[in-house]
Amino acid sequence: MTTTSADLETPSASRLGPRRWAVLALVGLVGQIAWTVENMYLNVFVYDTITDDPAVLAAMVAASAASATIATLVVGAWSDRLGRRRVFVAGGYVLWGLSTAAFGLVTVEGHAGAASVAGAVTLAVLTVIVLDCLMSMLGSGANDAAFNAWVTDVTDTTNRGRVEAVLAALPLLSMLLVFGVLDGLTRAGEWRTFFLTIGIAIVIVGVVAWFLMRDASTPQRQSDGVWRAIAYGLRPSTIRANPALYLTFAAWAVFGISTQVFLPYLIIYLQRTLRIDGYALVLGVVLLGASVVSIVGGRVIDRVGKVRSIMPALAIYLIGLVLMAFVRDITWVIIAGLAMMSGFMLVVAAVGAASRDATPRDRAGSVQGLRMIFAILIPMVIGPFIGAAIISGAGETYAELGVVKQVPTAGIFIGAAVVAVLVVVPTIALLRRERRAQGQPPQTPQEPQQTTEAGQE
Repeated sequence: MTTTSADLETPSASRLGPRRWAVLALVGLVGQIAWTVENMYLNVFVYDTITDDPAVLAAMVAASAASATIATLVVGAWSDRLGRRRVFVAGGYVLWGLSTAAFGLVTVEGHAGAASVAGAVTLAVLTVIVLDCLMSMLGSGANDAAFNAWVTDVTDTTNRGRVEAVLAALPLLSMLLVFGVLDGLTRAGEWRTFFLTIGIAIVIVGVVAWFLMRDASTPQRQSDGVWRAIAYGLRPSTIRANPALYLTFAAWAVFGISTQVFLPYLIIYLQRTLRIDGYALVLGVVLLGASVVSIVGGRVIDRVGKVRSIMPALAIYLIGLVLMAFVRDITWVIIAGLAMMSGFMLVVAAVGAASRDATPRDRAGSVQGLRMIFAILIPMVIGPFIGAAIISGAGETYAELGVVKQVPTAGIFIGAAVVAVLVVVPTIALLRRERRAQGQPPQTPQEPQQTTEAGQE
């Protein structure tokens, strides 16, 4: 599998048009709102209503990551074989919304028939984990596999930096919307209304996507069967044939581990450790500012180069993490958070765009499954447990209504910074490959020919 140069791309592919931008914005944003609930608020829901054990939170994150990865591998390969993405996006969003709304039905009291309080808590935890795995499978099939493959289909090397910057900003905008509009429901304990509202929004967007979204007019169908396509990306021969793609994924895996050391515990840290009552305002300012930086930075990434942009973005992220470990005043928390989240989004935009450039055209769906392994599964299996170990090792607690609970410590940001430094290793390898490629004439691709050409209008 050999990736050709951008010269082989269709010029018209760089003009996305208002319909495609609308799909990118609407489907992408609501999908990220759902992931905000799953990645951040679900942890708070469990912490507030079921158990404060950080190991339970870490186990839930790991289980959902594994489920999401399996779904992305299967749906990505399946959509490649059919050459269609819309049906998976629209149908998947509807089911995703229904499963999200179902979290509002889970309570410890609902398992009161258990032999003991501990038994009721255990059953509630298991119910949440199973439901989280189901929701993650539906969401990942629709969003991570089908929607992301569609993005690769309709973009090219001339616009992927801009598109990835917008997509990278959407998680921040989604957090801003959830914090600003719905956080009051969670603080009041109205979890059922919270989950129902999010679920209905996802269902509505699934219906809208069916009418608004269009598959690429010249889809690249993959003749391999689903399971053969899944195995294809894991073969050593495929890795050797596509070193740039897998080096990019390696950088993404390390960076993802870093973010997952602190991200699952971030809201709890602001609430319980720093005792910032107006944490929603703090997050709102940080996320809005970081979103602007990410969107503006997308054009810079396209001009400077995706791989060349990783190191500067990583430096900003590291500065933010170190500051977050030491600041306590609300003003400095905002400043540190801006640096941390801006660097976070710029790294994701640069790495994500670089991975799309290195994606073979007829494997766009299958590659999303690989992306899930490196960007989601590995980080979410390893990162939260590092964070949990740091929290448990510090042993910091607070008392609420006579109950002593563990709280996250500033050490999670230092741990995240230590891991993030390792991103330098695959990035240097990518830079060296890029320099060597610039000094050599373009090579004729070998069979089977695979290109990064985007889907045409």
